[in-house]
Amino acid sequence: MLYAKIVLGIPVEGPFDYIVPEGLSEKIKAGSRVRVSFRTQQAVGYVVKLTKKSNINNVKPILALIDEVPILDKNILSLTKGLSEYYCCSWGEAIETALPEVLRKGRKISQNINIIEETSIRYDFRPEVTLLHDLDGDARWEIYLKSIKEALDSNRSIIVLLPDISSVLRAKEKIYAHLGIIPALLYRKQPQELSEWLKLKSGQAKIVVGTRSSIFAPLNNLGLVIIDEEHDPVYKQDQVPHYHAREVAYIRIKIEKAKLILGSGRPSLETFYSAKQDKIKYKFISRIKDFLQIKIIDTGYLDKISKQKNIFLSKYLEDSIAHTLNAQGKILLFLNRKGFATLASCISCGKSLRCPRCNVNLVYHFKDNILNCHYCNFKMQPPQICPNCNSGYIKYSGLGTEKIESELSRLFPQVRIKSLDSRKQIDFSDIDIFVSTQAIIKDPDCSFDLVGVLAIDNSLNRIDFRASEKTFALLIGLLKLTGKKMIIQTRLPGHSCFQALEKKDMDIFYAEELRQRKALKFPPYGHLGLIKLRGIKEERVKEASSSLFDRLNRFKKRNIKILSVNSGQPAKLRGNFYWQILIRGKEPRNLSSFLKNHLKDFPHSGIIVTVDIDPV
Repeated sequence: MLYAKIVLGIPVEGPFDYIVPEGLSEKIKAGSRVRVSFRTQQAVGYVVKLTKKSNINNVKPILALIDEVPILDKNILSLTKGLSEYYCCSWGEAIETALPEVLRKGRKISQNINIIEETSIRYDFRPEVTLLHDLDGDARWEIYLKSIKEALDSNRSIIVLLPDISSVLRAKEKIYAHLGIIPALLYRKQPQELSEWLKLKSGQAKIVVGTRSSIFAPLNNLGLVIIDEEHDPVYKQDQVPHYHAREVAYIRIKIEKAKLILGSGRPSLETFYSAKQDKIKYKFISRIKDFLQIKIIDTGYLDKISKQKNIFLSKYLEDSIAHTLNAQGKILLFLNRKGFATLASCISCGKSLRCPRCNVNLVYHFKDNILNCHYCNFKMQPPQICPNCNSGYIKYSGLGTEKIESELSRLFPQVRIKSLDSRKQIDFSDIDIFVSTQAIIKDPDCSFDLVGVLAIDNSLNRIDFRASEKTFALLIGLLKLTGKKMIIQTRLPGHSCFQALEKKDMDIFYAEELRQRKALKFPPYGHLGLIKLRGIKEERVKEASSSLFDRLNRFKKRNIKILSVNSGQPAKLRGNFYWQILIRGKEPRNLSSFLKNHLKDFPHSGIIVTVDIDPV
């Protein structure tokens, strides 16, 4: 009798034993998809092993074999197994993360497509990781293209990851222009995702360019992985399993003995620390240009007078704008807040208008005359009277990009001004002053003579241990948009973010941030796990969180510390209430194993529990 060990794309640990029917015993292989009966319904399962013994009584038979040629080779099976052990998910969930949606749903692959099985070629390469610290990006791409050619010459395949689809399309053009090869493109929700996936699986393409999920591309003989802008948080998946493409790349290159190149102008703390510890190779290519002027303006004094007057520009920044306009230069004013006003409240009773689903302040958008929630996109017309006390006056306060645009029009009435708070095509030719959120950073075609940064302290003061790192990355991204001058307004001029920029020495920031992280034993000196609990009844979520917090403390192991339990940020989102438990440990796999052991029997009816290892 032949048995198959099968995992399913559900948050339940397997594998589960099934009998292989006689007619399938010669066809079924590890890596094949099958249809099985699980509990009371049919499901798609993934064969991870075949065996002649089973310790389970009353084993069910496999209902049908979907793939006669396995869609998962042994390297992808090893990769997804490693992912499940690192990110506290089931093996089946990890496998489904690696597959296009139509394959997860059980669609049969046309039999006229020739899917090759992995080769048995042995390579002498050792896994190798290199960080390219390059502010501009052009020099970085020269090394990428050279490395791609070397891998192709060695008959090995290549994965190139980029943060967004527009970057993917530009990378495709660069590779074609320099190497004469059209790479396959792979990203979620593309119409031709399956056909591109099959092109890679069948060996018709050796280069894939894509976003985060492309790290699972079914390439044979993988020799090189490139992750551009490796610091970008978009490489971390916000759904279960909460994997980070960079960490998955580390796992994959060890399995396939490949090289990994990480490129960034503002490397993540984890990657920079690894480089400084000589765990990975480090190449520093370009630095902040000496001729670029960076001015830090202390705006503490504005707090005293801005309450009486609508003041958001320091005198120095206002004069610099006027001087740049006189020289017919272009100006960017950066404010990472969408809309016109960030708070709508009653002047009589003080009641603020909040989203009924998320319980956060609604943002007023003047151009559309709408109040909008930026978490769930709830919209409502601004009320004429207060819904709480029937007073007839609603006050709008707080700065957004639309309000900055309006105030600039008053200060500079003859100037052409436009604002942007989302990614879209913009014609910069007819604009003198451009007001934007961080959406502008990823536009490769824009350049300004002056960049003014407003209200950046809001980014620094978030409840997030990575707030400084994210703010510094944001400022470096803005720095690339000007070759002449940047002015930053802040009430914290002595912060390492600003000192590093003003002195044009990025090591100042990294040294101070690593010092603080070390004192707290936060990444990269340890690993964090965030357990999220959510439900529609606030008290039940709170009680479940407290109960789980006590349970974990009773069973905690050496080198694992249960740090805190508190409400989420925000506490309510899309109709659900959130609480979270933060834990810390030395090794992510130990954290994951500990949580799997103590969550599987935890009673939480009506409460959804998820785990995020290494949250960003």
